[in-house]
Amino acid sequence: MTLDALKAGALLVLAALVQVSITSSIEVASGSPDILLVLVIAIALLRGPAFGAAAGFWAGLVLDIVSFQTLGLTSLLLTLAGYFAGRLGEVTKKSSAHPALLAVTIGTIGVGLGSAVLHFMLGETVSPSEFFVGMLLPMLALNLLLAYPLYGLCRRIFPVAPRERRQVIPVV
Repeated sequence: MTLDALKAGALLVLAALVQVSITSSIEVASGSPDILLVLVIAIALLRGPAFGAAAGFWAGLVLDIVSFQTLGLTSLLLTLAGYFAGRLGEVTKKSSAHPALLAVTIGTIGVGLGSAVLHFMLGETVSPSEFFVGMLLPMLALNLLLAYPLYGLCRRIFPVAPRERRQVIPVV
């Protein structure tokens, strides 16, 4: 477990730096890909809700510090996304890649709506049409493009332990 935490920490810090320096300049409409969110979801799917929530909290804190945003806002959203993705990972098969698409879709929409609500509570406003069409849909499309490659990377870095593997008996 400690080795998994070290690997997750290094991967998430690297992803936060890449997101702030490279992917923040990539924009489609007004949305940009959220590599950190997709990685937190992939890690949570493979390691469970507690590990996903902890990874989301620390990844969000690093991103808030590196990008000089409101401290704790991204941590809260990524903690919730990591926890619920981990819960989804508990009820789905680890050998399937389709839960990654479902979790990234739900996580992106949830984090986007949560961010909009929290920013509204802090006094910042965005028109609904600009938010949904200009920001949320392009971000969702870009995150879904990243879902399979990043989930595959995480499956290689965090392999399923032998005791966690389920034997599948074919039904004839």
